[in-house]
Amino acid sequence: MDISQIQSLIKFVSKSGVNEVELETKDFKINIKTNKAGDATTQMMAVPQQNYAPQQAPAAPVAAPAPAPSADGGSQNNESKSDDNKYVTVKSPMIGTFYRSANPESDSFVNVGDDISAGKVICIIEAMKLFNEIEAEISGKIVKVLADDATPVEYDQPLFLVDPS
Repeated sequence: MDISQIQSLIKFVSKSGVNEVELETKDFKINIKTNKAGDATTQMMAVPQQNYAPQQAPAAPVAAPAPAPSADGGSQNNESKSDDNKYVTVKSPMIGTFYRSANPESDSFVNVGDDISAGKVICIIEAMKLFNEIEAEISGKIVKVLADDATPVEYDQPLFLVDPS
């Protein structure tokens, strides 16, 4: 089973509403569990049957508390939320490590303010020692980079905000 088949399986599980899918062959075992909201999360194992015992998935990160309302009654928060609504969020199509450039010496694929077009490579996600180029699905201007370079990302995690206008 290759990475694209695993990605397709994860997408199917997250959209289908099932709680758990387990696929086992003589070479590997994959177990995908979802939370109550229907998102594929935390536990995906691909392990050779002869050599390794199943491992526990890492604990989910603790969510940061919501920021306290500002002294002006939060009107600034409402304005920024309405601004964010006009932007399109580019999300991670897989679990892996997010990279903004091809190697540490290279420039980033895209920076804030750059114009992008559909099909342009905007980042790389490393999954299972494979480097997957992530291409833009829309044209527009990069407004914000939401993930830090060389950090783990989850499936469907926001990576960029793009102004499509």
